[in-house]
Amino acid sequence: MTRVTAPSRLHFGLFHVPAGGDPAPARAFGGVGLLIDQPGVVVSARPSDSWQFEGPLASRAQVFAHRFLAGRPDVRPLQVLVERTPPEHAGLGVGTQLGLAVAKALAVEAGDPDPTATELAVCVGRGERSAIGVHGFDRGGLIVEPGKAPGEAVSPLLTRVLLPEAWRVAVLLPNVSAVWHGGREREAFAAARPSGLTDVLCRIALLGMLPAAVAGDLDGFGDAVYEFNRRAGEPFAAAQGGAYADPAVAALVDALRSRGVRGVGQSSWGPSVFAVVGSADEAARLATTLPGGVRGWVARASAGHVVERG
Repeated sequence: MTRVTAPSRLHFGLFHVPAGGDPAPARAFGGVGLLIDQPGVVVSARPSDSWQFEGPLASRAQVFAHRFLAGRPDVRPLQVLVERTPPEHAGLGVGTQLGLAVAKALAVEAGDPDPTATELAVCVGRGERSAIGVHGFDRGGLIVEPGKAPGEAVSPLLTRVLLPEAWRVAVLLPNVSAVWHGGREREAFAAARPSGLTDVLCRIALLGMLPAAVAGDLDGFGDAVYEFNRRAGEPFAAAQGGAYADPAVAALVDALRSRGVRGVGQSSWGPSVFAVVGSADEAARLATTLPGGVRGWVARASAGHVVERG
C-alpha cells in the first residue's frame, strides 16, 4: 500500500496575464504562492483484483489515473482511495495536488518511486498556467516561478524559500459560492484587461517579498504580499467587479487589515482568504473570532508531499 499526503496551495497572483494589447513578455503567467499543510490531500493505493476509485472526488481521481496509465498496460489493478481533500474550487489548488498525488501513488506502486512533480504534471495534464502547485508538491515552501516560455509544458522553478518556523497562516473561507472555475475562469482570462503590471509585480516579489521572507521580517513580507495580491487582481477587475472575486472576500480582507494584519489576500480565484501571522496563537485567534459565516483554520508552511509505504 502507498499513501501520499500532498499540501494545499495558496496562490498570491500571476506575474503576467495575457491580454489583448498588452506587450507579451518572453514568458506567460508565472507567479508566487505558498504551500501549506492544512487541509491537504491524502490518496492511498493498494493492490486489488480490479481498478477501483473511492472517496471524495473519486471521479476526478479516476480521470487522472487514466491519463497517467496511458501507454502503461502492465500496471496491475489498484484500489485508489481519496481519503481527504480540501473544498474544491476554493483557491486551494485541489486539482493539481489531487492529480499529482494520484500519479505519485500509482508510480510508486508500479515500481517507479522517484518521478519528478514536473514529469507527473505532464502525465496528468496539470501546470497549464501556474506551476506553483507542481513545484510545491515536491518542495513546499514559498515558490516563485517565472512563467512558461513558448513550447514549455510546465514553467520551471525560479526559487523556493522556507518561511520562519514560527509563522503561521490563518486560512479563512467565507460562505460564498465557488464560481470561478471552468468556463467562467476562461471567460475572465479572455476579458482580462492590459495592465502593464509585470514589471511592478516582479519588483514587489523579488525586491520586497523574498528578501523579507529570508530575513524573517513579517511586516515587510506582509506588506509585499498584500500589495502583490491586490495588484495581481487588477487585470480581472472587469470580470470580478474589483481586485477580489466577491464583495465578501474584499470585506474580509479589509477587516483583517483593520486589525493590523498585513499579509492578507485572496488565494487564486478565492473565496479562500489567507492571513500570514507570526504565531500559532495569533492565527488561532483570527480563525475563531471572525464574523458569522466564515470558516477558518490554522496552517503552517509545508515542506512538500510525503509518501508512506505499508
